[in-house]
Amino acid sequence: MKLTFSLLPHNAAATTAEVEFTRCVIAGWAGRDRAAIEHHIEELEALGVPRPSAVPLFYRVAAQQLTQDERVEFVGPDSSGEAEVFIFSHQGTQWVSLASDHTDRKLETHSVALSKQVCAKPVARDAWRFDDVAAHWDELVLRSWIVENAERVLYQEGTLAGLQPPLDLVRGAFGTDSMPEGTGMTCGTVAAIGGIRPAPSFEMELEDPVLKRSLRHRYDLEILPVIA
Repeated sequence: MKLTFSLLPHNAAATTAEVEFTRCVIAGWAGRDRAAIEHHIEELEALGVPRPSAVPLFYRVAAQQLTQDERVEFVGPDSSGEAEVFIFSHQGTQWVSLASDHTDRKLETHSVALSKQVCAKPVARDAWRFDDVAAHWDELVLRSWIVENAERVLYQEGTLAGLQPPLDLVRGAFGTDSMPEGTGMTCGTVAAIGGIRPAPSFEMELEDPVLKRSLRHRYDLEILPVIA
């Protein structure tokens, strides 16, 4: 799957790159704080999702599920988004973007792996150089909003200090200190405010309060009917 990014290194000119992805990995249960992990597990347990077999846990998803479309089709009304950092390598440099680990919550009670596989994974169109944010990684802020009762509602908000350092996840998933070329990985999420729930649109942001900039992406859901 090819995605196009505006690569935005700090204090350097932006460039455009077409990146070919042949593998996608979802890092689940990636909290740094055991209490925060437990909170997210309990959120999902309330929906009938079984506890994970390991923490963190790395799920494979087909690379063809990655999309940068602003309108995305999903089967049935039971899916919802999760804002996550998305990291990848391009020509030897590691980059940071933003993605939604959109998941079918009804199917999740049967199989977490399948619930992730059946949903497209929307990805932002901009990316920062990892080295530009590595020194203040924990200060980056992850947020998302949903539309609820025709109003824009804050759905997630938290710093990355609550999640595993990305290079720890890379080592855990691949046994290396850098992302393999052609692979994209999401790096965990923060808790939903008011509980996990579906919505007709999903908006996400990764804010860098030190360098005063943000990555953003928004997509609308088109719900396809479930026909028996």
